[in-house]
Amino acid sequence: METTATILGATGLIGGHILERLKNEATFDEIRIISRRSLEIDHPKVKVVVIDFEDEAQFKAAIDGSTVVFCAIGTTQKKVKGDKKLYRKIDFDIPVNAAQHCVKFGCKQFLIVSSLGADSKKRGFYLKLKGEVEDALKEKVHSPVGLDSLSIFRPSLLLGDRSDNRFAEGIMQLFGKVLKFLIPKNAKPIEGRTVAKAMVEVAKLNKKGVEVYHYQEMQDVV
Repeated sequence: METTATILGATGLIGGHILERLKNEATFDEIRIISRRSLEIDHPKVKVVVIDFEDEAQFKAAIDGSTVVFCAIGTTQKKVKGDKKLYRKIDFDIPVNAAQHCVKFGCKQFLIVSSLGADSKKRGFYLKLKGEVEDALKEKVHSPVGLDSLSIFRPSLLLGDRSDNRFAEGIMQLFGKVLKFLIPKNAKPIEGRTVAKAMVEVAKLNKKGVEVYHYQEMQDVV
């Protein structure tokens, strides 16, 4: 039986590293990238599916046949120009809808990049939203016909080169590297490639139920 790893957010820091790792993983026969725009990727295992994420039929068809879904999709206030409704469409609607389509088509394993401090009870927009996503996904596990395995990764500051220029984040990365020894364990900055490697390794374990991975758990699994 063929296995298909599907990636949401393959053009981002973590998603890009997930893609590179999966190319060399014999565990998966096909790598499916779901994207809103065409991508030039020349690899025999990689298939790019271009969709409108708001088109339910297209989204369902793109998820159908997946064995495991990696969700590393996300935006920034700068990209959405401060539009919180648009921000929510990307960071909440896409992963939650993807998980719902997984349930429909029998894909039992879902892995997602969240954030340190994610909590739906918080007042701040970003961490509250990430917590709401986590809560919605957990409901898919507790459903009788839901997901078997939900893995949530909560990195703090991400280290690594991004395609978009984030000057302030670059400064934070520099200080994070220098002062890493002073930072509490779970809040330590972590390389995007380390998060990606941890996600791929956890996917191969296919643990049942909900598992949450912070800095040390991600380091331990790689």
